[in-house]
Amino acid sequence: MGKLIVFNSVSLDGYFADANGSMSFAHRDTNDAEWSDFVSGNAQGGGILVFGRITYDLMASYWPTPMAGKNEPIVAERMNNLPKVVFSRSMRSAAWNNTRLVKSDPADEIRKLKKDSAEGMAIMGSGTIVSQLAQEGLVDEYQLVVVPVVLGKGRTMFEGVRRILQFKLLSSRAFANGNVVLSYAPLS
Repeated sequence: MGKLIVFNSVSLDGYFADANGSMSFAHRDTNDAEWSDFVSGNAQGGGILVFGRITYDLMASYWPTPMAGKNEPIVAERMNNLPKVVFSRSMRSAAWNNTRLVKSDPADEIRKLKKDSAEGMAIMGSGTIVSQLAQEGLVDEYQLVVVPVVLGKGRTMFEGVRRILQFKLLSSRAFANGNVVLSYAPLS
């Protein structure tokens, strides 16, 4: 059975996107070799990338570009070649390499993918999808990168959650650039 992981950066005040929907705060130049190695190592994993339409559009506009290949060649190669699923009712097609467009209910589709696939799945960004799947108990692990910045306002990845969700800490790791990676599993 496939495992679903959420990997998102959040600001100190809990936002995964700023008031304009940008996640650029998470990609500031830090010159931290350990962080760069972590990001490249994380990209080595396999599985299926899962996106909502907004995050898909952001990712598809960057990762296939020559600039992405120059700046982060390992990550770009993985992002471009891994299988991807994008959930959208408004998109007509998904042109990014190895992408399948799904217009049906995200929870139903993730249940099928978890049952039918031994591969893991990772959601990056996509707060609306995270919120929907969290409420359904379909996320197996949350890997959050706390970035030392305060945005003041923005979007949380749990907007719309209608019940209390509780978690247990699996691991934590701090980096010289100030980022801290926290891994949580939901309590049943």
